[in-house]
Amino acid sequence: MKLILAIIRIAKMSETKEALAAAGLPSFTAMHVLGRGQGHGDLEKIKAISQHNEAAPEDLKDALEFIPEVPRLKSKRMITLVVTDEKKELAIETILKANQTGKSGDGKVFVLNALGSYSVHTGEAGDATLD
Repeated sequence: MKLILAIIRIAKMSETKEALAAAGLPSFTAMHVLGRGQGHGDLEKIKAISQHNEAAPEDLKDALEFIPEVPRLKSKRMITLVVTDEKKELAIETILKANQTGKSGDGKVFVLNALGSYSVHTGEAGDATLD
């Protein structure tokens, strides 16, 4: 049994929801989260280019002074789902396919072992609670 955590773009939530349902994985939890990744390096490149390029507009150089050194947190969605070991690859592939744009900020998928699952309603335990 695996716990899958996926951090995705807000704009990709509907597409992800539809893709998971089409793959037979309709059950998940979604929440609003804030975070940042490693995409801050582009800002450093822009600053370096503008400082060494005489053709860079002066207002661009001025505007760059107001951009914080530490990037702001961005709004994302985190979805969590628990799947059987057999459905792990299907879940990962579905999430990746629905969210890849080829651009920085597409998100991350984490896979953890889940020790168990219990239905509060029925008291049932194990993989049977996942379907």
